Amino acid sequence: MSTPVVSAVHKRTIQPLLVVSWICRIAAAVILLQTLFFKFTAAPESVYIFTKVHAEPWGRIGSGVVELIAAVLILIPRTVWAGALLALGVMAGAIFSHLTVLGIEVMGDGGLLFALALIVFCTSAVALALHRSQIPVIGRRL
Repeated sequence: MSTPVVSAVHKRTIQPLLVVSWICRIAAAVILLQTLFFKFTAAPESVYIFTKVHAEPWGRIGSGVVELIAAVLILIPRTVWAGALLALGVMAGAIFSHLTVLGIEVMGDGGLLFALALIVFCTSAVALALHRSQIPVIGRRL
């Protein structure tokens, strides 16, 4: 007799988390995909950034490919953990570069690229935390 009540309570608890998960995943994917245009077309800002960190052109193209893979994986329910982990890694590198070499503001952008990297990092971290049980081998223990 208590089974429907438990199911209803469980459903009310899970539903908001699912919404938060999708919001975080879509936000991260949109930002990652939006920046690809600038990386793959060798926009002056992208060339400047990767020249400054001594990784032009292979770092620019390589990070673009990795970001594309992360954006796709984070949107697929079975691979959220992989996409989020990949996005976290790439954004950690971007944030580190901003803090050590580039500065917060790059070519008069008012810190927009840094802010976008922080947003992707945070939304990916939330997505990874929500889907941590999917991580192979260690996920069930987290």
